[in-house]
Amino acid sequence: MRKFAIAIHGGAGTILRSSMSAERELTYRKALEEAILAGEAVLMKNGRSIDAVEAAIVSLEDNPLFNAGKGSVFTHDGKNEMDASIMNGKDLMAGAVAGVQNIKNPIRLARAVMEKSEHVFMAGLGAQEFAKKINAEFMPDDYFFVQHRFDQLQEAKKSDTMVLDHTVDKEKKFGTVGAVAIDAHGNLAAGTSTGGMTNKKHGRVGDTPIIGSGTYANNKTCAISCTGHGEFFIRSVVAYDISCLMEYKGLTLKKACDIVVMDKLVKIGGEGGLIAIDAKGNIELPYNSEGMYRASKKQDEELYIGIYKD
Repeated sequence: MRKFAIAIHGGAGTILRSSMSAERELTYRKALEEAILAGEAVLMKNGRSIDAVEAAIVSLEDNPLFNAGKGSVFTHDGKNEMDASIMNGKDLMAGAVAGVQNIKNPIRLARAVMEKSEHVFMAGLGAQEFAKKINAEFMPDDYFFVQHRFDQLQEAKKSDTMVLDHTVDKEKKFGTVGAVAIDAHGNLAAGTSTGGMTNKKHGRVGDTPIIGSGTYANNKTCAISCTGHGEFFIRSVVAYDISCLMEYKGLTLKKACDIVVMDKLVKIGGEGGLIAIDAKGNIELPYNSEGMYRASKKQDEELYIGIYKD
């Protein structure tokens, strides 16, 4: 049996120590700890990496601190449109949903697409109908209403701009959440979930639900979950690019991540980061922004939680 490991993220961007109160930082750290321990609990029972990834992301989706599930930002029309995807490294099976509304846990719906349909990617009304058929859990609009998020929309509408997830002090934050894991059987999995961008136009889809851009897992190489300016991550096919560099050029996880996140993305103006784990259980948490909410835990090792560059 191999040793298991798991990593999660809660978004990246301009996250500065100087603009974070001690109380708020503690709240974020507790939320990250709860999520990663939810995933680790699955792995400790000899569970599958795909189950651990789902458990960790559900915890983040249920927390209004993060731009996914309950804490999703508002579109231009005042709606909450959510995207999510999940992938199994053992057999390359994957599922994704985009533009879904009132779904309590989009990551669970994405997994249902993978396991209970003949498709990989479902969007909008079709995904909603599928959700009803499988008895997915729906929640009313007020469940997703977070005053802070609604205030962000009003600010964005004043200037008629699409705004990356940020706080009222103009802190820029890419609020995607995600998880990657390797279980005791050596199987990798990855998942990502988001509420998108504040004031985004109806139908806009970022990298989160796109297999190969925001999420990818392959037992031969690695598992990746991204967070950043989605348009750039789509154009760079970030998650699959890292896997390709490992599979076809024989690069280490660290080297592949450095090339894609610190060089290729930067050159085209792509800001953000990702979490990655390879088939040997090595973990990398690279980002080219000021900070990234992140945590990692390897079997028999101490929990790591980070927010800032230092």
